[in-house]
Amino acid sequence: MTDHLIQGTAANNTIRLIAAVTTDLVDEACRRHQTSPTASAALGRMLTGALLLGRTFKDLELITLQLRGDGSLGSATAEASPHGTVRGFVKNPEADLPPNELGKFDVKGLTKGEGEGMLHVTREAGFEIGLRKEPYTGSVPLISGEIAEDIAYYLNVSEQINSAVVLGIFYELEQSKVSAAGGLLIQAMPDADPNILVMIEDTVSRMPHLTDLIRRGANAEDLLQEALGIIPFEVMEKIPVEFRCRCSYERAVSLVAALGEDEVKDMLEKDNGAELTCGFCSEVYSLDEAALQQILAPPTIM
Repeated sequence: MTDHLIQGTAANNTIRLIAAVTTDLVDEACRRHQTSPTASAALGRMLTGALLLGRTFKDLELITLQLRGDGSLGSATAEASPHGTVRGFVKNPEADLPPNELGKFDVKGLTKGEGEGMLHVTREAGFEIGLRKEPYTGSVPLISGEIAEDIAYYLNVSEQINSAVVLGIFYELEQSKVSAAGGLLIQAMPDADPNILVMIEDTVSRMPHLTDLIRRGANAEDLLQEALGIIPFEVMEKIPVEFRCRCSYERAVSLVAALGEDEVKDMLEKDNGAELTCGFCSEVYSLDEAALQQILAPPTIM
């Protein structure tokens, strides 16, 4: 099934609904960064959560989630656009832990550990049309380190929107790959009926695991159906989602050029070239001797 995200509404537009299946993009990110099983679960939740949040804000906004905790993962970052693209990484991709007492990946132990942590959410507007408005950043302490609960806490506290977030990642240990990933975001508007909210809370608490549903072929609309039960809803929009980085060879050249003439000459003399690795996607860009020479002596325009 192709990764996708849907946005909908229920209860006379008083409930906002966003659901996504993100299996392929999460698997690609984990493969690129060679993350351990538990780090893959953390990264997948961050990527999916960023995509869900990215749809709650207006166009021309870029949203970045950054989790910093005392666990061995160090930090996790995911950056998403409202158009369905996302990229991200973790500081220590090899960090791993045994399953927790429930037999699940110990994401809490890997992120928050026995200490504290923070979740930072940064929104940038106008990035696609060259505007550089001052970004807005909201921060909340980690309340669980499981990521879904922390995103919901951020929305409830910083955005003042009553929200429920469900994120799921299934990692095949024998095949070393992600075979199911997805998420749900349900938000109550100020005039939502309290009885409807109680019904949704009940069905969400009793629904099967997201990854079980996705592995059986469920799409994003099926996930919402399981979460809402008998409550009808309307799908307003469906978009494809994908792992996509904004790096490029041209950006790599610009970064090297920005180091200054002396640094570029040093690279040329010692290594006869330069090699840069993108932190967001692990793509490697190699600049040979000719490329460095061109930086030092760009062609003149007649």
